[in-house]
Amino acid sequence: MDPTTPKTGALTPPVGREPARDVVDDPFAHHPELRSRIADAETSFFRDFQLETAIDKHPELAALGPWAYSDNDREALRRKALDGHEGDLWIFAYGSLIWDPALRFVEVRRAFLPGYARRLILVDTKGARGSEDAPGLFAALSRGDGCEGVAFRIAEADVDHETDILFRREMVGPGYLARRLALTVGDAPAMALTFLADPECEDVVPDLARADQVDYLACGTGFLGSSYDYLANLVSHLAELGIDDRHCTALLAEVDQHRAALEKHRP
Repeated sequence: MDPTTPKTGALTPPVGREPARDVVDDPFAHHPELRSRIADAETSFFRDFQLETAIDKHPELAALGPWAYSDNDREALRRKALDGHEGDLWIFAYGSLIWDPALRFVEVRRAFLPGYARRLILVDTKGARGSEDAPGLFAALSRGDGCEGVAFRIAEADVDHETDILFRREMVGPGYLARRLALTVGDAPAMALTFLADPECEDVVPDLARADQVDYLACGTGFLGSSYDYLANLVSHLAELGIDDRHCTALLAEVDQHRAALEKHRP
């Protein structure tokens, strides 16, 4: 089954142009507490991210070249994801986009996506937060009871430019499916672009053993930092939003215990 096929009872997507929203002078009007917690787009590492530049700085990433999407393939995926869209664009964030979207947005709101859950199931052996010797993990959306996160609204005039930046970050190579899905933003129905786990990708491992999951998160590291910091940041920012993700919180507790045990037995 296509992972984007709606479940029975799912929200009905709006038809045509995204419904107009009130003009918001302050992007943080609804969540002032996030003003100091979301990285400035203009200084974000991801604002100008290019895989080629990363490979130049980190030669050990050279093997990514054949795996990565070409610029033409990535652009085709971006256009497909936006096909039929008009107006401002909501982007649903459930992982590191929450605190470092690297995007110019005009509004940020709490959001709920039904039918999917946030899971640490995208295995990284390619050098971002893991390696062949010590794999890491990223979050992805797979079928579940629903996912709470945040949505960033991009002004219509900026959609092309900002989504190009977004796709250079999230769609470096296979792993995610970019889809527009029905969700609730604040208390209103909307459509948002987000990134689902691609079940056809070998790096997506929904049945990864818990012990391996804990070990990967404890030990994986790469040029973006460690998988542990990724998970710890995720849990911290969700807590600041008042989001109780028991799966991620329990996982972090297990990872902390595992790291302590590894440190205890370190020569």
